[in-house]
Amino acid sequence: MKRRSFLRWKDFKRRAVTLSYDDGPKFDERLIEIMESNGLKGTFNLNSGFMPEEDGLWRVSTQKALKLYANQEIAVHGVKHLSLAEVDGAMATDDVVNDRKNLEKLFGRIVKGMAYANGSYDDSVVEILKNCGIWYARTVDATNGFDLPEDFLKWHPTCHHGAPNLMELAKAFVEESDDLGYFWWKGPMLFYLWGHSYEFNDRNNWEIIEEFAKYMGGREDIWYATNGEIYEYVQAYDRLEFSADGGYIHNPSAIDVYICYFRRNYLVPAGQTVKADTSY
Repeated sequence: MKRRSFLRWKDFKRRAVTLSYDDGPKFDERLIEIMESNGLKGTFNLNSGFMPEEDGLWRVSTQKALKLYANQEIAVHGVKHLSLAEVDGAMATDDVVNDRKNLEKLFGRIVKGMAYANGSYDDSVVEILKNCGIWYARTVDATNGFDLPEDFLKWHPTCHHGAPNLMELAKAFVEESDDLGYFWWKGPMLFYLWGHSYEFNDRNNWEIIEEFAKYMGGREDIWYATNGEIYEYVQAYDRLEFSADGGYIHNPSAIDVYICYFRRNYLVPAGQTVKADTSY
């Protein structure tokens, strides 16, 4: 894996925040209202096999979903919400690919992401996802950190919204110094929050996400993005080509990439080559 220490998010920001919420319950409506009023973005992992055509008592209907998730990302969560590591390969494949096909047909978008239902996955499941055209998938294994994933098909979040140290982590993320000091290759940071919106209703603790959104949102030094936007940007960075002496950087992708390289900021536009100063 290419070192990502030079990577900066859009407009040379060092911090990015993304959210991921599962199952498509009706409480996503209140969650998205909180997110969007604070400028947050995220990915909603849906079980197309359980989505009613008309408004139900618990899940978002197919018609309401089109409007509700218009500014957020849609991803796979299994047409039947199966624990993929506990079923045979054919059943796992069916659960993933049919959910993807249903969601793409409903929303008119290409769906490339996923969250593992019940957090269930293993190496064989990862191979199934590759064959189903899934490029990134979230686990439920908290890192309590802000590093980028080594493997996007085993994308571990920072924490669940119910973590007792949620705001402690949020403050550490926001307040960490950006002074590069001697270690000028200090890399990017990503805060990845996940959960289920029905948990706020069941536990009567909407104040948790309201506090987090108000504290983390609306900051000029943070890029707010969906899981897919994070993935695509990192892939564009990983494709950067450097000359032997490091003095030229070529971007073969279709996405502009921002880097902090030898203490200097460079925008490497899509499809272009820039000259860089590698002197200390």
